Amino acid sequence: MTNPYAPPQAIVEDIFQPEEMVLAERLTRLGAAILDSIIFMVAVYAPLFLMAFGTGAPGSTTDDVGSMNSLAIAGALLALLGFAIWSWFTLRYMIRGSQSIAKKFLEIKVVRSDGSRASVSRIIWLRNVVIWLLSMIPFLGVVVGLLDALFIFGESRQCLHDKIADTIVIKA
Repeated sequence: MTNPYAPPQAIVEDIFQPEEMVLAERLTRLGAAILDSIIFMVAVYAPLFLMAFGTGAPGSTTDDVGSMNSLAIAGALLALLGFAIWSWFTLRYMIRGSQSIAKKFLEIKVVRSDGSRASVSRIIWLRNVVIWLLSMIPFLGVVVGLLDALFIFGESRQCLHDKIADTIVIKA
């Protein structure tokens, strides 16, 4: 007979045990940051650059105004489409595995420092928005950006945004 006053017993499989967690390499994290930036630039900025260079073509005449306007509209629509696709994949990977697009490709992910799953809101707001807002402050922003990057050389391999959000990046 079981004791009705005993604490409940449950097996939880979705939480990593600390001995199973392997911190991601610094170069892998750098590669993921660079790859995420390249993916965003190709999806969003490339159509905007094409639009800017296409509409400001040297030697264009007033007869070309209609074609320049249509090129500008097409570039803006492609940039919006690229942003929508980038956002959809990014949110999908964050919801499913606490990863960005590049982190998914490089097989690393963000978790809480105790190994539990990091929520999407924690990743977006504490890891990204707080640092972004701090980096917008004149003079202080440069220091924050530099400190954010240099913190990774600590033993815990946590950047400043990881410390703010209480997260670590591990091999998936």
